[in-house]
Amino acid sequence: MAVNRYDDTRAWYAISTNSGHEDKVAGNIKERIETNKSLEGKIFDAIVPKEKRIEIKNGKRKVVDRKIFQGYVLVEMRLSDETWYIIRNTPGVTGFIGNGTQPTPVSEKEIQKIKKRMGVEDPKYSVSYEIGEVISIIDGPFKGFEGVVSEIDSVKGKMKVMVSMFGRETPVELDALQVQQL
Repeated sequence: MAVNRYDDTRAWYAISTNSGHEDKVAGNIKERIETNKSLEGKIFDAIVPKEKRIEIKNGKRKVVDRKIFQGYVLVEMRLSDETWYIIRNTPGVTGFIGNGTQPTPVSEKEIQKIKKRMGVEDPKYSVSYEIGEVISIIDGPFKGFEGVVSEIDSVKGKMKVMVSMFGRETPVELDALQVQQL
């Protein structure tokens, strides 16, 4: 019988992957768990931490899932020589995160923070502008113009900006993601 050189308690471990292959790696691990009954009680879950973000594309606001940690997957498992070998030899996995050759479990506190971040239903708007601030418009029909912030609706993530066109100040309603500070 081989001696297990790892702590066999159930914990989350971070594994590094080829960038852009996180979902595929997590899927491969989940597939191995489902098809290999001998892994029952040894490897429990694999997740790609994602959060919802707001983006503007073609002038339209979209909610998209963004990876929190590019190039990493979290795996819940009991670390042993067998499970280390199975995860390490999953296509796309480049290694475990830890000290030297010893994988280090992710603290329960850190996992709770990540899960909380993942569980947020609607993304929050962060409007870090002030009334009277001069901004540059970076998206939409007024791209390239500068303006002065006159109103802010931080609940909706919108703002009214006074833009000088044809010698007149014209109010324009913009999404906070369509502007940037000068």
